Amino acid sequence: MNATLSPFRSLIPALVVLVLLALVPALGPSNRMLSLAISAGINIVALYGLSVLFGQTGILSMGHAALVGVGAYTAALLARDAGIGFWVALPLGGIFAAVAAVIIGVPSLRVSGHHFVIMTFAFGQLLTIVLTNGGDYTGAATGLDLVLPVSLFGSRIDDLMPYYFVVLAFVTLSAIASWAIINSSYGRTLRAIRENEKLAASLGINVGRHKIGAFVVSGVFAGISGVLLAYFLRHISPNQFASFPSIYLALMVMIGGARLLLGPIAGGILVSFLPEVLNLDPVQSRILYGVCLIAVILLLPNGLIAGLLDGWQRLLRGSGQKQAAHHATGKQASEAGR
Repeated sequence: MNATLSPFRSLIPALVVLVLLALVPALGPSNRMLSLAISAGINIVALYGLSVLFGQTGILSMGHAALVGVGAYTAALLARDAGIGFWVALPLGGIFAAVAAVIIGVPSLRVSGHHFVIMTFAFGQLLTIVLTNGGDYTGAATGLDLVLPVSLFGSRIDDLMPYYFVVLAFVTLSAIASWAIINSSYGRTLRAIRENEKLAASLGINVGRHKIGAFVVSGVFAGISGVLLAYFLRHISPNQFASFPSIYLALMVMIGGARLLLGPIAGGILVSFLPEVLNLDPVQSRILYGVCLIAVILLLPNGLIAGLLDGWQRLLRGSGQKQAAHHATGKQASEAGR
């Protein structure tokens, strides 16, 4: 029975946090805080894709924001040229981003380590150049406006509050999908590749195919995130998907932790809200992000959530050992009294 329930135990904390996030609007947040919460949720959807790629497979991409951009521009172009709205653009954005991931992945995954990071970074820069020089089709440097509304059951979603719940629903679906991947045979294969690629290949695992598959999965998450972003901001431009946004996403997943379901949620919320809470300007925020990243790498290499869990387990073990020692001392004293 316990073996049957154990995979679900890792999902329960994430679902509890998501339920708590669903109660946030009841606190009456300002439009500024609600906008930040929506932005954080959109980033978290993309982070779940990056956690599959980095956390499970061990591949760090510095072009993830470019895949988000593919989804965003897909939504904007479909709305402008074909009148296709939000709900149809969502799967199409994921599909086009997945195709872009294949285009990046096939040549990039022939190399490894920092060479791969450089190639994905270069793709992000290349996409920015293409979009900037796309003329009227891509809106050039000024970008594109998105004029179609989001509608649900015939009602338009124009306010922040209902769109917050739409984004939260996709965060929940992303968490469940990520959990399913982690606990599947495919997820175990990805972790085998992460731990020892040569050993995995010697066991008959097609390492290259699985790496590209992980990249495609991350692209689907990123494309859906891009569609959510386009309909939230109502205007997109190439600079939103350049090099720094990719570093920003990588920073989030590293700080929160890429291997646990709570990691993307923690990283997305912390990086989005910390500058606002501390009232920092953009330059100060980047300095803070750098300090946080260095601290996490040195002190919590598996991320904040994994570090907190490890600390809690050590605390429980220490408490258990103290109780056992106290019990043993009491028993010895009792026997001596006899």
